[in-house]
Amino acid sequence: MNAALDPRAEPGRRASIALAVGVHAVLLGLLIYGIRWQTRAPEAVEVELVHAPALAAAAPAPAPAEARPPEPKRPPQPRSEPAPPPKPDIVAKEKPPPKAEAKPEPKPEPDKASQKLMADAMKREQQQLDRLRAEQELAQLKVAQAAAARGKATADYIGRIRGKIKGNIVLPPDIKGNPEALFDVVQLPSGEILSVKLKKSSGHAAYDSAVERAILKSSPLPKPEQGDLFNRSLELKFRPLEE
Repeated sequence: MNAALDPRAEPGRRASIALAVGVHAVLLGLLIYGIRWQTRAPEAVEVELVHAPALAAAAPAPAPAEARPPEPKRPPQPRSEPAPPPKPDIVAKEKPPPKAEAKPEPKPEPDKASQKLMADAMKREQQQLDRLRAEQELAQLKVAQAAAARGKATADYIGRIRGKIKGNIVLPPDIKGNPEALFDVVQLPSGEILSVKLKKSSGHAAYDSAVERAILKSSPLPKPEQGDLFNRSLELKFRPLEE
């Protein structure tokens, strides 16, 4: 059976249609209210500091959660960095004033008497230096003369010894050239020979033997004219062609 023709179904259908219309009206109202709330600027909030009992007594009853619109989220504000401390002003140091240079006090000029005494003292000192220099030069000259005289006396003493020995040398017939033979001779203060040693050969054995025999034959050797010229050990050189 068709429900449109049934008179008993008419009341229920009307109630459904009325409910649907009411629901749509409520949704439309909420939509319009929400749009108006989003476009409205938030009202300023005033805060009053009071004592806790008075605040509790004066605080109104909280509104129902359903009627209170959600508070918009505020964007986080950037943190302000602390300003750097002010740099201290650089105080320019003042240069100390230049010190005044102390001028040397002028020395008093010596009088004529003082000048004469000073000149005499310098003259005496110069004379003394000249005398000392002359004495040193004279002493050096004496030393040089004494050394020269000693050297000459020594050369004469050795020459007399070599002369006596050469007079006793018998040269071998087959000797060639002018070879040199060197001997060490040890003697007593009296001139007597203690030993004869060949230090350097001439390269001709017959000539070396002839010189050694001549040295031994010449004992005692001539004495020096000055006793301080005596030398216990003598180094004597001989060559065949020496004068």
